[in-house]
Amino acid sequence: MGKLIKGLGYSIVGLIVLAGLGYWAIGPDWRALLKDPPSGNDVLFWSQGQREAGFRMMDEIPMIIQSRKIPAGDQVHELGTGEPLDLGMDIDALMEEQNHAALVIIHDGKIRLEKYGLGFGPEGRWTSFSVAKSLTSTLVGAAIKDGYIESLDDKVSDYIEGLQGSPYDDVAIHELLTMTSGVGWNEDYEDPNSDVANFLQQVPEGDEAAIVTYMKGLSRAHPPGEVWNHSTGETNLIGVLVNEATGRPLAEYLSEKVWAAYGMQQDASWLIGPDEREISGCCIQAATRDFARFGQFIMDGAMIDGESIVPDGYLDLATSNQTHEGDEGYGYQWWITSPGTFEARGIFGQGIFIDPGRRLIIASNSNWTTAIGYRDGEGQKRAEFYRAVQAAIDSESAS
Repeated sequence: MGKLIKGLGYSIVGLIVLAGLGYWAIGPDWRALLKDPPSGNDVLFWSQGQREAGFRMMDEIPMIIQSRKIPAGDQVHELGTGEPLDLGMDIDALMEEQNHAALVIIHDGKIRLEKYGLGFGPEGRWTSFSVAKSLTSTLVGAAIKDGYIESLDDKVSDYIEGLQGSPYDDVAIHELLTMTSGVGWNEDYEDPNSDVANFLQQVPEGDEAAIVTYMKGLSRAHPPGEVWNHSTGETNLIGVLVNEATGRPLAEYLSEKVWAAYGMQQDASWLIGPDEREISGCCIQAATRDFARFGQFIMDGAMIDGESIVPDGYLDLATSNQTHEGDEGYGYQWWITSPGTFEARGIFGQGIFIDPGRRLIIASNSNWTTAIGYRDGEGQKRAEFYRAVQAAIDSESAS
């Protein structure tokens, strides 16, 4: 008996040692996540620490959400290295204040500034949140160019059978792109009962996309085309539309048209819902340099081998104000911040700012304290930083 107890003691010690070794072998990201693991996939109500750990590895947590790979190609679109950009400010302090994980500035096709924080690095991949909306919009243009979608004037329900008989019978594709469908939707990120907080809980019905089941149950609030209303649900419908029209997963189509074709540096991934469809209004996990490359791709006309992947004029419409709402405008899933500049935005401080006149791209990934940066003026301070970068570029040109 004494030998048995002694043997069990050795075994338990061995298991403890192995568990300890395993804990260190899983790496710092998993260790950080396991210190305070989130209980569900509703990131709007995760703690600051859970977000900081989770945003860099959303596609590696299958017990919370699944993902689909976006393969890169064999060739990388190289970014040159330019002279360091003198902004006359403490960039480290900015990174800390904004809870930036990454900041990449490209000017004239060359990296002028690249900084990382929160233990993140150039090989890491951070989730985009609504920055993905602008990539989804680009796939609509590609599907038109490829002949899968006939016209932006077509009705949404012509492509998504499950929406027939719903308020979307009267909505054109261009009204979905500009979020002017007139169908009611609550995008309040701090309301646990809002549509944006609840749509992922929709259980799929048969082969129908879960977001279709959810959206067809909404009511009309305004006539189509008259009122802008921010609706992530409608971008998710755009993704279903592209998927139905092309017959292909969005991740596969994005890889073919952009990711591999343009030369992104590493594979990305797209989070998928319980119906195994990409959540097209959100959540592409990619390197920050590749988000910056996407900005360069759009600024240069979405060209692959000398030909644009979208129809003539599509990008002009997509990146110009179609809604005239408030101080900012909205195009086809792009925010129009001032004449000649536009940006992709994601909650908690993700962004791609594009200024074609200055040949300028600013890509950032962050973990703001609130979804849209209201606290301590996080969103306003980022806009001020964009203007400071523009001023520095102008100063160089004038000297």
